[in-house]
Amino acid sequence: MYAVIKTGGKQYRVAKDQYLKIEKLEAEVGSTVDFDQVLLVGGDGAEAKVGTPLVAGAKVTAEVVEQTRGPKIVIFKKRRRKNFRRKTGHRQSITVVKIADIAA
Repeated sequence: MYAVIKTGGKQYRVAKDQYLKIEKLEAEVGSTVDFDQVLLVGGDGAEAKVGTPLVAGAKVTAEVVEQTRGPKIVIFKKRRRKNFRRKTGHRQSITVVKIADIAA
């Protein structure tokens, strides 16, 4: 069984026991998180349920595994012949979750 959830402004296709890196959630490591914004539920040979825009009564439960930061992104700006150079970096905070259950 799989589902498509929406969190952090993005959509993810998830299945049970899958690890997922998402935008930072305010949750402690080891706690459970419920995703109520389920856009689609399918699998197990049955026809997929597509929400309009959400599937009524569907919920995905996940366990928080880790709070970490992503890889460093380097931003380099340069204007030629002007002696203008700016170098900055960014590391996004992410949460790693393990999908525990998909309830349709």
